[in-house]
Amino acid sequence: MKTLICPYCGCSLVRLGVTRDQAATHSYKGEEYLFCCQGCADLFVTNPERHLQRTKDVSVCPTCLAEKPPASAFLFEYAGQKVHYCGCPYCAEMFQKNPDYYRKRLEGTVPYEGVVGHDGCSVRPA
Repeated sequence: MKTLICPYCGCSLVRLGVTRDQAATHSYKGEEYLFCCQGCADLFVTNPERHLQRTKDVSVCPTCLAEKPPASAFLFEYAGQKVHYCGCPYCAEMFQKNPDYYRKRLEGTVPYEGVVGHDGCSVRPA
């Protein structure tokens, strides 16, 4: 299961409540990248290859939406798919209770306001 990850800072756009339509964008080598904010997009252009390499394998727990590097993530299998999660037994248990919701939320296909407030937050794009 994949989710949108800011290729500069490695944050989950879903965790922040940033939709595809709200994300800052930048094209590099013919591919469009989505960022959690314009600041990350501006910093990304200073060394795109380095930032893509650094964030390419970041995984996100579908339940708590914590970002993890590969060495820190745990795996279980659900319906033939590998699910990376934070390792918390509660997260695995909650996922098993409502896997469709958590899968869709991780993919960004169900609305989720995110953990960041709406009033004046510097992370949310205007």
